[in-house]
Amino acid sequence: MTETPRLALSGIVLDSPDPHALAGFYQRLLGWEITQNEPDWVKLAAPEGGPGLSFQAEPAYVRPTWPAGPSDQQMMIHLDIRVGDLDAAGAHAIAAGAVLAEYQPQDDVRVYLDPAGHPFCLFLT
Repeated sequence: MTETPRLALSGIVLDSPDPHALAGFYQRLLGWEITQNEPDWVKLAAPEGGPGLSFQAEPAYVRPTWPAGPSDQQMMIHLDIRVGDLDAAGAHAIAAGAVLAEYQPQDDVRVYLDPAGHPFCLFLT
């Protein structure tokens, strides 16, 4: 076997028709700072270090459906966000611009949709 090269996940990228608007939502939600701001790309940095969250323009973006049926646009990724108080975090997410998803598969997890329709989960620590 050959030695595995050194690899490090540096970020997660979400496509959006408007990366600046979506970055603004996640900046309000997470309180992270913008570290890169270009016409088609915005990056937020986690204050504790680790992978950042970036947003890139995708003119052909199709909003995912939650939950998706066989012929619906599938979500390709979702974010899991650990919280200490599910109700308080949910109210904060809604104030930041999220929408509570109609379908909720678990009692201790809340699924929300960001302004571009990406599902994300808030769950108790």
